[in-house]
Amino acid sequence: MNFQRGTRYDEPEITLIPLIDVVLVIIIFLMLTTTFTRISGLQINLPDGDGTQSDVRPDEISVAVTASGDVLVNDAAVTLPEVAAIARALSAAAPTDGQEPIIVINADARSSHQSVVDVMQAAQHAGMGRITFAVQSPEE
Repeated sequence: MNFQRGTRYDEPEITLIPLIDVVLVIIIFLMLTTTFTRISGLQINLPDGDGTQSDVRPDEISVAVTASGDVLVNDAAVTLPEVAAIARALSAAAPTDGQEPIIVINADARSSHQSVVDVMQAAQHAGMGRITFAVQSPEE
């Protein structure tokens, strides 16, 4: 016995709009959380500089950073390569005439970036803001 002669069953539909929304949200999430490994593979060439070599003036403090991270202030080794010890050595090497000295940083090409930043922070702690970097002339 068929009591529902005139009723038809609707065919199931798949709506694509919610599916597209979910896929777009997943793509945006993946784009925001992806780490870019290309940045870590950059090759950095140290800069060369042209210019005349100047004589050492009395208001300059020469700071050398070796490849192993040792710091020398005016050719005198700093006992601990920490910011506070470097700041004390810079203050002791500063001229007493009241002028702010120029700090010339001679960093080895293989020295760590942190060692150079430590010297810059030590200069800031010692109240010295005039910093320059020594570079080698390009060989032709």
